[in-house]
Amino acid sequence: MKEMTCIVCPNGCKLEVTINEDQIMVQGNLCPKGEHFAVTELRNPMRTISSTVATIFPAVPALPVRVSGEIPKGEIFHVMEAIHQVVIDRVVERNTVIIQNVCNLVVDVIATSNILKPMGE
Repeated sequence: MKEMTCIVCPNGCKLEVTINEDQIMVQGNLCPKGEHFAVTELRNPMRTISSTVATIFPAVPALPVRVSGEIPKGEIFHVMEAIHQVVIDRVVERNTVIIQNVCNLVVDVIATSNILKPMGE
């Protein structure tokens, strides 16, 4: 038996997960999301990433970014390597794609801020 805490909703259900061969049984969840979370977490854990990329602008040396969807947990370091190689040399707006299809994971790295946008626009 494995114990885990569901992080999908504010309930924070304490899950008891039993694995028998290919079958995963989940107890303790107050909703179906808990069961889905436990099964996914054991079979193919997914995560999101928020980070920053460097810019050439002294007033704003870093631009916040995030991935546009979940990625496999094992790919986090590869995605972070790709993010750390980027230097923004132009003004971009929120939701601008910074890295398309990062690491061939079918998600993009996108800007999450308008901090490079000139004031008054």
